Amino acid sequence: MKQEGKTLMELMVVVAIIGMVATMALPSYSILNSRTQVHCTTEEIASELRLARQLAMTYRDRVRIIVDREQQALTTQFVNSGTTHHMYHYGGKGIVIEEPSAGPEILFHPSGRSASATTIELHSLEGQTRQLTVSIMGRVSLL
Repeated sequence: MKQEGKTLMELMVVVAIIGMVATMALPSYSILNSRTQVHCTTEEIASELRLARQLAMTYRDRVRIIVDREQQALTTQFVNSGTTHHMYHYGGKGIVIEEPSAGPEILFHPSGRSASATTIELHSLEGQTRQLTVSIMGRVSLL
């Protein structure tokens, strides 16, 4: 009977090569992960803004979204009744939202229009940036 196997030295070389490749790939993975987090969070915030606009038109009530940078959350509220529809927490994703250009409150009228045009800029801790805008007509766009 003849048996063939790998020596310990051969296995150590393979493990070392895998370690070197993983070390070279880690920075690229970190940047990709950061870019993905910014993209996904921007899409989710845009979805929240579009939902607020739709709620305003559906319920014929003004709806506001309050951007709370300290709590890292967006709160959707009906203005006339003062009730909170829901909150979206973006904390824990490594994302920072700059103060929206028109202030921390975005208001949608029953017609679907926005009270003022605004731009929101998002940053990751690694420097990735993404913007979204709300036009005076209420349209939410990603830049």
